[in-house]
Amino acid sequence: MRTDQLIRTFVEYYEERGHRRITGSTLLPPPGDPVLFTTSGMHPLTPYLEGRPHPLGKRLVNVQRCLRTTDLDEVGDATHLTVFEMLGTWSLGDYGGPRSLDWGYGLLTEGLGIDPGLLYATAFAGDDRTGPDTASVELWQGLGVPVELTIEDNWWSNGPVGPCGPDSEIFFWSGEGPPQSTPTRDDRWVEVWNHVTMTHRRLDDGSLVPLPQRNVDTGLGLERLASLLQGKPSVFACDAFDPWRRLLPPLWPLKEPDLRLVSDHLRSAVVVLGDGVRPSNTGQGYVLRRLVRRVLTVLWREDASRSLGDLPDDLVRHTLDHFHQDMRPADVLRTLLDEEHRFGRLLNRGRSVLARPRFQGPLTEEDFHYLHDTHGLPRDLVTSLREE
Repeated sequence: MRTDQLIRTFVEYYEERGHRRITGSTLLPPPGDPVLFTTSGMHPLTPYLEGRPHPLGKRLVNVQRCLRTTDLDEVGDATHLTVFEMLGTWSLGDYGGPRSLDWGYGLLTEGLGIDPGLLYATAFAGDDRTGPDTASVELWQGLGVPVELTIEDNWWSNGPVGPCGPDSEIFFWSGEGPPQSTPTRDDRWVEVWNHVTMTHRRLDDGSLVPLPQRNVDTGLGLERLASLLQGKPSVFACDAFDPWRRLLPPLWPLKEPDLRLVSDHLRSAVVVLGDGVRPSNTGQGYVLRRLVRRVLTVLWREDASRSLGDLPDDLVRHTLDHFHQDMRPADVLRTLLDEEHRFGRLLNRGRSVLARPRFQGPLTEEDFHYLHDTHGLPRDLVTSLREE
């Protein structure tokens, strides 16, 4: 099942169960939001999760593009992406967690044809403040799905304050042969779907108070599930990355981990540009700049003549079209090339500065601050240059 079919199946399944599809937002959160980018499907819905009535009702479904920098160093493994799409469902004070899990199980097994024997669930075991999530455990036991109880791994929160509650995660077996062990003990169990029951609000002092309206928020990574359904070894092998795997290797022969990183970061950079962000030294623009520089560091490691200006126009257009963005590919490529030239000049200046006798030994915090404030050399770039 291709990703477009997967999206259609997911949305129609929940529409048949009374959910209204809402339009996903861009990567940019509303003005005044403290986060740089939309990190999950629930992020744009925070006011409604806190009690404001949604104009489309209490049952919602959508597809939301997200960006996470917390997993940046893990990009290149089998499951992590910087920009990805999240399939989500919400119950705004309507049905509870067990019904959500039951529907989720039905979609996976009947709608998508997954063997129930390849599924495992986790649920909240309870702690000194709240009891165990017995409703989810009983639901899974009734369906014949094994369930593992954890504490920290199955308590979800939207930051240090705000809505929170127990979650139940569904895992899919990705290993060869029959499933073994449990999700916390074997990383061949891949998390595909998280169902959160928002029962409490965490206050500034860390205490919990019950929410007047209980919500259910679920999130399922599109590319991750697609790779598992398609029998692929990683998210980079699913159909969403077909153009990248077809067009990049002839242009830049790269080893698999480097190919994954370059594909992810360039694809993410195109989407960020398409949503209106431009490179800068702070905020959203710095995240974009960092993505581009990480790509160039990999490309130039073996061949300094490689250039982002050679990126195929069709590849950029495919990405913009997929995310329904109207920026011209030529403008994307021009911005990427400008960043490449800027980074090249910075590298040359950095090498010259670091060649000075003062910087030949171990660097102090004062040295790092001086290099950043006086010469515009970030710590990660200084560290990389000294390793050359």
